[in-house]
Amino acid sequence: MNHTTTDWLLAGDPAIRWQTMAGLVDASPDEVAAERAEVARSGWGKRLLALHDDQGWAGGACFPNRETWTPPPEVVGDPEGQPWTATLPTLRLLHALGVEPDDPAVQEAVTAVRERGRWEYAGEPFFDGEVEPCINGGAVAVGAYFGQDVDGIVRRLLGEQLTDGGWNCEAENGSTRSSFHTTICVLEGLLAYERAGGGIPIADARSRGNEYLLQRNLFRRASTGEVADDAFLEFSFPPQWHYDVLRALDYFRDAGDPPDPRMAQAVEQVRAKRRPDGTWPLENTHPGLMHFALEDADGEPSRWNTLRALRVLRWYGAA
Repeated sequence: MNHTTTDWLLAGDPAIRWQTMAGLVDASPDEVAAERAEVARSGWGKRLLALHDDQGWAGGACFPNRETWTPPPEVVGDPEGQPWTATLPTLRLLHALGVEPDDPAVQEAVTAVRERGRWEYAGEPFFDGEVEPCINGGAVAVGAYFGQDVDGIVRRLLGEQLTDGGWNCEAENGSTRSSFHTTICVLEGLLAYERAGGGIPIADARSRGNEYLLQRNLFRRASTGEVADDAFLEFSFPPQWHYDVLRALDYFRDAGDPPDPRMAQAVEQVRAKRRPDGTWPLENTHPGLMHFALEDADGEPSRWNTLRALRVLRWYGAA
């Protein structure tokens, strides 16, 4: 590995540093734990936690409450896009940062979400979920990670798995084919639930969902073998509810599954985007307001994409 690239990653936010130490340089468990604890105390994690209100973030579950939330000066992004400042996207980002769930500031925020957070759909309590499986997959992921009871959402998701192995938010409107976007959201949620020791068996459902992606080489149409969506080959962070092959590969890596030969084409897509300086660029940032900028603009070197790409290639044996 390029030591200059590693040094550049280690010069980033604590969230980048601890994951680099754990996934790329094999630091000791004590060193990793000490750096991980800093996520809630400084940098992006501390800034996000300081923004929570009495029911989560921005007064809403998926969307900010326009009556009570005014964007502060630090907010960045496209005001015409979907906003990413409400509770679900913020908890997803804290999860991605790897903030310690037991940190007192984290527990204070999560307690507010559990006790007073409500979905826009029908006012359901946040950790009871709502109706769209892509949203519910995210709710399971953050709920399990932060120690909340999400059994009810898991049962619903298991009942909504389609015959091809995946999930689709359009199933309620008659769709019988799964969606890459929805499926990765649900699979990440089920993995977090499994890892947290959830009591409902989900291994079979996750295996079937994995097969949905693997049978399509992680980015191709099952019917024609063509690229299902060119955006799947552009790497975003945060991915929000959107699918791309780096997100999928990082999910499989995180699950600890052995590499599958059907991933080879997706891995080559990742490897091909590596720049001569050893970094990967930020691509296809999803429009919408964010609390603050995590990185520079699209086309510029991305610590998040570089970290994730390097650990995927290391896991796959293709570094």
